[in-house]
Amino acid sequence: MIYWQLICVYLKIGVFGFGGGYAMLPILQREVAENKKWTTEEELMDYYAIGQCTPGVIAVNVATFIGYKIAGIIGGIIATLGVITPSVIIITLIAAFLTNFADLPIVIHAFNGVRVCVCVLILNAIIKLGKKSIVDKLTFAIFIAVSILSIVTSLSPIIYIIISGVIGALIYKFRGGKEEC
Repeated sequence: MIYWQLICVYLKIGVFGFGGGYAMLPILQREVAENKKWTTEEELMDYYAIGQCTPGVIAVNVATFIGYKIAGIIGGIIATLGVITPSVIIITLIAAFLTNFADLPIVIHAFNGVRVCVCVLILNAIIKLGKKSIVDKLTFAIFIAVSILSIVTSLSPIIYIIISGVIGALIYKFRGGKEEC
């Protein structure tokens, strides 16, 4: 039963998750954290951070992590196949037909509309998850520092994640294991 649920959820995410890993965040959040309760929003953020640091596509990595958590190795494989199958089919169809239509003004404007919509969906997910992630002065300071650095530098996101994790762990250690600011 769980395998069927995994394949159905991840096929749905694969079909409706336009725009790649970050754009899939809102639908992943809704489907796996809110609806199925397979993970918490905090764990989902952790999976995204790990998915950013590991080779491959973020959405595929996150699907694998959650599938593995829910149903072991087979669950990880099923979730991964579920999330990539729609993309493979859609990309194959687009590659076959889009070159004939890519220069049409209606297609260009349709893609412009989709890009704007994806940006809004990502922003909504960031605001919602940010409210749960920025929990004290330290996490707010890390958020501001990483935001500024990511705008003014071209460092790899992996560097931000590692440094932020180290800072968080060091502050926790120096507080003597206390979790509040």
